[in-house]
This record gives sequence, structure tokens and C-alpha cells, in this order.
Amino acid sequence: MADGSGSHVRSTGSPVVHGFPHLETVRSAITALYRRLSYDGVRGYATSLSPVDAAFSDQDDLHLGAQRVARAVVQHLHLPDARMTVGFRTMEHAAGVELAAGPEYFVELNDRFRTHRGDIGAALAHEVTHVLLHRLGLEFPGTRDNEILTDTVTTYLGAGWLLLDAFREDAVSSQKLGYLTPEEFGYVLAKRAFAFDEDPSPWFTSPQAYEAFTAGRKRALRDTRQPPLAAAGRADRRRYAKDRRHAQDRPGTPAAPGAPYSFESGPAGPRVSFACPTCHQRIRVPVRGPVRARCGLCRTVLDCDT
Repeated sequence: MADGSGSHVRSTGSPVVHGFPHLETVRSAITALYRRLSYDGVRGYATSLSPVDAAFSDQDDLHLGAQRVARAVVQHLHLPDARMTVGFRTMEHAAGVELAAGPEYFVELNDRFRTHRGDIGAALAHEVTHVLLHRLGLEFPGTRDNEILTDTVTTYLGAGWLLLDAFREDAVSSQKLGYLTPEEFGYVLAKRAFAFDEDPSPWFTSPQAYEAFTAGRKRALRDTRQPPLAAAGRADRRRYAKDRRHAQDRPGTPAAPGAPYSFESGPAGPRVSFACPTCHQRIRVPVRGPVRARCGLCRTVLDCDT
């Protein structure tokens, strides 16, 4: 069996990494998802997996309940309906999945989920997304980046809120599923919320998950307020104007370090290049004041002041 996971369960005494250390890989994963599925394909996931479909109580039969939730995840991710086998065994990671030609699905979960049934949906969401990505032929090189891709796609396609909700942390213990930090899960979830006009906050049962979503949403909002976007703040606009003058005086020189844009010379005049705040594909527009741009990948219409 190929271990398609690598999801970590962090238990008592294990520190949880916070912040946004994987942000560039996350953004690349969102771009790759749009390129592989297209705008219309991504829009097919406009409704998230329902909390009711992922619910798993201690009164449910372990195996029948796990198969029921797994089937709901398979259906949500638009995979072919096929026989689902979910097993439990002692293992290092949270779960593993067999990446075979199918059509059957075989997932193994860590024995700890026998007594932590509320998190079974989260583990299954990650593993079934591995199957989806395998069948789409979408992968990143290296285990780390491929797992970040899987977490990102799980979340952006509407099942990864379960992974964030599995995050818990207090003074003596902690638990987290997946490779993304809690705040990065929140960031991707906020990106999805902006794209589909969806508010996932009522679904969280973990207070720490809600806090991480709030932090991630704040970081995602920054993407929508970076120059040359018209919504940029005054200080950022001043820095942009300074960099623009510098680029006009010295064509070909890069913008200031850390700037989310760059200037280019072209036959029709200077252009500014920046990342689409929705899908992070690079967009190029002429430097000529107010202009409206449309991303060719995710179709987001952007008001800019170049």
C-alpha cells in the first residue's frame, strides 16, 4: 500500500508551529488547482461539505460510521462512487490511503481515532483528497510540498474546514492534523470564503480553530489590499508611487525588496506585474492610472490604480 498521507497528529507535549511559513507553497497550490480544474471546475465545489455529513458521535458504529463519512467526502470531492473500506491500526501518522487505479478506496486510520471519532472526518478529507489529486495527475515535487498541496486543495474545495476544526491547544496538550499551520488553514479557508461568499465560522467546535481562522482571514485580506489594487492603504500607495518613479527613471531595476509587484518595460509602455489576490496567477497591466483588470485564470475583476 502506498502511504498517501503524512498527516500528523500532534498529541500531549508536542508544540504546534504557528504563523505562515508555507505561504508561498500554499499560493502556488491554489494557482495549480485553478489551472488543473479551470474556473468552472473549481466553481463546482461552491458548497462546502456539510457538518451534518461529517458528524460522527460516540454512539455510531465505528466502521459503519467511518464508511458513511468517507462516502460523503468522496461524493463531495466528485470522485466516482465506489466501495469504501476504512480500517484502523497502530501507525505513526494519522492515516494512509492506497493510491491504486481503483475504483475501490482503501483508507487506514490511526487507532487513536477509535476514541477520537469526531476527528475521523478530518483525516478522511485529507486522504480522499490524495485520491483526487492522484487521479487528476496533480502533484508537487517532494513529500513536504505535496502534503501542503493536499491540505490546500482539501480546504479550498470545501472539506478542509474539518482539518482546522481538529486543531486544539491548551497549556498541557495540543493536537493538529495536516502539514499547514492552523493560521495557514485559516488563510486558505478565508480565500475560499471570499471566492464563494461563504462563512465557515459557525461550523467550528474548537475555539482555537476559530482564532486561527480569524488570523488567517486577516492575512488573506492583506492580499486584497496590496498595490496596485485600488483598495491599498495610504502608506502602501506612497511606497508604490516611489517604486514606480524609480522604475521609470531606471528601467529594468527591481522594486523594493518584499514588494508584491514588479515593473516591466514593454513596447506599449511600462507595465506592472502582481499576483491575483484570488488565485495568485501573475497579472500584468499598463502603468497609466486607474484601470480594471480581469484575471484570465479565475475571472476575478480587479480595480487597480497603477
